[in-house]
Amino acid sequence: MSIMEYNGGAVVAMKGKDCVAIACDRRFGTQQTTVAMDNTRIFKIHNKLYIGLGGLMTDVQTVGQILQFRHNLYRLREKRNMSPAAFTKVVSNLLYSKRFGPYFVDPIIVGLDKNDEPFVSSMDLIGATEISDNFACVGTTEDELYGICENLWNDKMEDKDLFETISQSLLSATDRDCLAGWGSVVYLIKKNSVEISELKARQD
Repeated sequence: MSIMEYNGGAVVAMKGKDCVAIACDRRFGTQQTTVAMDNTRIFKIHNKLYIGLGGLMTDVQTVGQILQFRHNLYRLREKRNMSPAAFTKVVSNLLYSKRFGPYFVDPIIVGLDKNDEPFVSSMDLIGATEISDNFACVGTTEDELYGICENLWNDKMEDKDLFETISQSLLSATDRDCLAGWGSVVYLIKKNSVEISELKARQD
């Protein structure tokens, strides 16, 4: 088993029309043993910017705290919040700086830019970045998520359609992966608000 799969987990992000969503499962496990059912892999950077981290849970928590700290320093110095594109560069630089002893994380960055256009990017554990036009998936459920998202995702979805699509995609995918599941949490980021919803799922 790869160290990236040791704790399981699934994270998915999708673009909509003037909105963006990110969701993750709630399971925390060590290989096939479930330890907790209230875990999260999504971290708030500011109201219009979130990051989801797949991979080893110790590194997920470490990287999440480092990135929140770096954004706080940026906000003190620049008197403004970081844009999603700039934050993507910060994450990529952090991961690449540790490339000889990497953090075992797969980040997904989602947010709305200064024109309230949706932004989704993802990268590997050494910071090689891909900016997505539609959706991004990481975690042990990545293959299942890609297949379902390719079928369900449509361009320019309204916020309610986006919420339904990302929810059904994650719930269906985690049903096919024994290392992820036990419920989900969905963050729907809109121009003036963020909606956080918890989903019930199979508890097996």
